[in-house]
Amino acid sequence: MGKKISIFFAAAMLVAVLSGCGGPEESTAISTENLEETETLADNGRVELTVWGAEEDEALLRQIFERFQEEYKGQADFDITFAAQSESGCKDALMADLEAGADVFAFADDQLNALVAAGALEPVENAGHIKAENLPGAIEAASVGEVLYAYPLTADNGYFLYYNKQYLSQEDIKTFDRILQIAEENGKKITMDWSSAWYVYAFFGNTGLEVGLNDDGITNYCTWNGTEGAVKGTDVASAMLAIAASPAFLSTEESGFLAGIKDGSVIAGVSGVWNAVAMNDALGKDYGAARLPSYTCSDRQIQMASFSGYKLIGVNAYSPNYAWASRLAEWISNEESQQLRFEMRGQGPANTKAAESADVQDSPAITALIDQSEFSCLQRIGGNFWDPVSEFAQNMAAGNPEGKDLQEQLDTMVEGITAP
Repeated sequence: MGKKISIFFAAAMLVAVLSGCGGPEESTAISTENLEETETLADNGRVELTVWGAEEDEALLRQIFERFQEEYKGQADFDITFAAQSESGCKDALMADLEAGADVFAFADDQLNALVAAGALEPVENAGHIKAENLPGAIEAASVGEVLYAYPLTADNGYFLYYNKQYLSQEDIKTFDRILQIAEENGKKITMDWSSAWYVYAFFGNTGLEVGLNDDGITNYCTWNGTEGAVKGTDVASAMLAIAASPAFLSTEESGFLAGIKDGSVIAGVSGVWNAVAMNDALGKDYGAARLPSYTCSDRQIQMASFSGYKLIGVNAYSPNYAWASRLAEWISNEESQQLRFEMRGQGPANTKAAESADVQDSPAITALIDQSEFSCLQRIGGNFWDPVSEFAQNMAAGNPEGKDLQEQLDTMVEGITAP
């Protein structure tokens, strides 16, 4: 395949007429200004496209493909193939052989910079239209600088608090201390996965201690071991140890959280929208969701932070059918398709109108994520972040059994995070 050099293609503007809970999107007419494009696309004959997406999205995507083919029936003979590929592993799979990779692919936004640097993505040609239709945060996540390189798909890759209303009121869930107290009194658990650095960011994010990506786009800076300022690194470590000391706290992965919710042993836990359906099925009228609570640190209450994340749709710059691949990518991520994605998969839309629909606004999980967004930031972290933080946090979860000096542990963690 040859890399796209110049594409005389500006995807036709989709006229959004959905309101409330949604309805069919008005068919898009191609303007006379794009007659050359129309003829080019119509002359393509057989168009073969491969799409990578999450395994769980297959049924959804096949419906979207059918609608796309119906919309453009007669302009080409489409052969659209779906292949399961996790969004989190998309970059590595694609970079293994760009020319043999999918034409269209879903990926997590933290992979964007690497894909652009590798030449896997070209700027989106109808960027103005896409920017106007999607949430500002999603556009930022899909851009490098001011240049849009991908199509926003979801705005829900973050975490918040799930809770059981039978035990916890809206007042109770404001602080981690109160949640733990109620769980202790009832012989129950509250869970959070401290083996995942993604969740551990919650304790450091609003303290003034910092972590992020350097200008080289590879290495990290980090001050989580800071010894000055209102909140020191050891203050956070001590706060985590205090939480871990509660018999009501359990550090566990997603499977442990869901199992506890289902058998009644867990009454609250930190997770994301992917568990919304399971939570509703398990708790029914007692299902609750809210932004993360505050926690006690350095003799004050600090609001827990979170990483925010977005799923994006990319078009392989090496696709032999780049024009049609771009049109399909836009279709997969348009208002109607994002509304369908919410209905079938419970995933929060990045499209502004879809996000404002009644169904989305009535979702406890999406509402909680929106409330938490005030205290979240884009995940822009180099690869050396994950293991050192996980090692540190797991020792905190275990109660620092060997009594290792906290400052030394923090220094070791930061050394690993910032390693070249």
